[in-house]
Amino acid sequence: MGNKNKTISFRVNEDAFETLREIAEERDISLSAVFRNYVDLLVAHDGQVRVVPEHELATESDTESFPPKVEVPKSFLREHERLELETEHLREQLDEHKRYITHLRSRMEDEDDEDVVHLEDVDRENGKTEDTFQLG
Repeated sequence: MGNKNKTISFRVNEDAFETLREIAEERDISLSAVFRNYVDLLVAHDGQVRVVPEHELATESDTESFPPKVEVPKSFLREHERLELETEHLREQLDEHKRYITHLRSRMEDEDDEDVVHLEDVDRENGKTEDTFQLG
């Protein structure tokens, strides 16, 4: 037996529906996702979910520590800066190499094809065909 999705349908009053829609918009999720999240939470806690207002959750230490601050060793910062500089240098080298390759390609395209000697043309001028071979 697979884990098939089932549909649940019920009615709520218009005010509750609008409030739920606002909650969904605040979280940037669909209205269905709001219900799925609630059902998942309810199932995960064996139906024992209690709604607690935000003002009861927030303490002074919580508000002071957000966003959290982390101390990072100076050696880590120096290494990070060194790697950023090296990355910038390598990108500059790559760009320089790309420009040089582009320059060489354009020079090749600009050169006349008359300087190129095709062996087939030389053979035709000498009256030789591709099937003719002369040995020493």
